[in-house]
Amino acid sequence: MKVTQHIERANGKTLFSFEILPPLKGQNIQSIFDSIDPLMEFNPPFIDVTYHREEYEFKELPSGLLQKKIVKKRPGTVGICAGIQNKYEVDAIPHVLCGGFTKEDTENLLIDLDFLGIDNVVALRGDALKNEIYFKPEKEGNAYASDLVKQISNLNKGVYLDEDLQNSSCTNFCIGVAGYPEKHMEAPSMDSDLHFLKQKIKNGADYIITQMFFDNQKFFDFVEKCKKAGITVPIIPGLKPIATKKQLNLIPHRFKVDLPDDLIMEVVKAKDNDAVKQIGIEWCLQQSKALIQAGIPVLHYYSMGKAENIKAIASEIF
Repeated sequence: MKVTQHIERANGKTLFSFEILPPLKGQNIQSIFDSIDPLMEFNPPFIDVTYHREEYEFKELPSGLLQKKIVKKRPGTVGICAGIQNKYEVDAIPHVLCGGFTKEDTENLLIDLDFLGIDNVVALRGDALKNEIYFKPEKEGNAYASDLVKQISNLNKGVYLDEDLQNSSCTNFCIGVAGYPEKHMEAPSMDSDLHFLKQKIKNGADYIITQMFFDNQKFFDFVEKCKKAGITVPIIPGLKPIATKKQLNLIPHRFKVDLPDDLIMEVVKAKDNDAVKQIGIEWCLQQSKALIQAGIPVLHYYSMGKAENIKAIASEIF
């Protein structure tokens, strides 16, 4: 079932969803199931599965030259989605990236997903590789998320890359895209960021999932700005409870989001990471309650494969 259909059928009730990482190469899918099992009592209608593109590693040869090697550290997104739908009978939503894919690769991936009965995808540009300053698209790939959305939307209309195909079948994907309440880190301004978000909706996106935020007012302001820009699709807030002191520096650096001073000082004063985890749970719980009170259709939690703190929050509200 499509995310938009889940929202419509909820009749105003706020739904619970979460996002998981594929395991590191060498681990099996049971590690994923172990992180999902504790959260199934809250009846998530869908679970997101991230995609991690290849990375480059360099090995020094005896000659002194460097050999570039492509490494995929977290493969398995498609297989995990199939496993989730088979085991739990809930919708699994794979992330599909521009980075690391040609347009033909993307088309073939989407055909596989369609054959598996997957109804939803999240279309993302993807991040730059660690050795890159800026994102570099594949030579024959999509450069922007809006281009990827358009390719998926074209498949939904039966338009494939090979124009000579006859009687081609239409896919029927519900397309999610990312939104940034504090703007994308590379956007020069919020207005320009909203301009490109609107382009993704124009190209066929059906809903928005936001980057994590820790101040609900920033989310509400973002929703209002989207409305003024003519964006009317559902906007799902992304939430993450802080769990370690290290994240005080890591989250703003990695994701370019602000942390409220009150939260920062509580974490700074905490005796250890167990205390930090409890602070993060309480903060995220209050965020969640306020969002539910505001009638938000879905709360989406970035679990990062750790269910304990998400379960503590969900137990209070779902």
